[in-house]
Amino acid sequence: MYKVLVVEDEIQIAKMYQFKLEASGFDVQCAFNGINGLKAATKFKPDLIMLDLMMPLMDGAEMLKKLRSKKWGASIKVIMLTNISRDEAPQELGLLNVERYIVKAHYTPSQVVDIVNDVLGIKKQKVN
Repeated sequence: MYKVLVVEDEIQIAKMYQFKLEASGFDVQCAFNGINGLKAATKFKPDLIMLDLMMPLMDGAEMLKKLRSKKWGASIKVIMLTNISRDEAPQELGLLNVERYIVKAHYTPSQVVDIVNDVLGIKKQKVN
């Protein structure tokens, strides 16, 4: 079972993604700021992190920088999931190995689950 960490400061949004991902067979944990997200990533060792950019205490860019500085965190797949356009995002994100950059308002939760499957290389079963 793949493990996904959702780091999102809006609790309802985090729980919505958790619900959709768990319904699709993922083991999911949530953190509501970058400090707790980094702690959770250290303990949970997720296969993928869905990371919000704008959060209190430690934003997503800072968390990602700290994650990538650790040997164990250098290869974790990360999807930036935010409402900030790519043009407004910090330039350094391009150097921190992000698999996808998703503007939340442009995708349904089901589409986000499809993207998670794609990033993790999970093929969907075709129904006849």
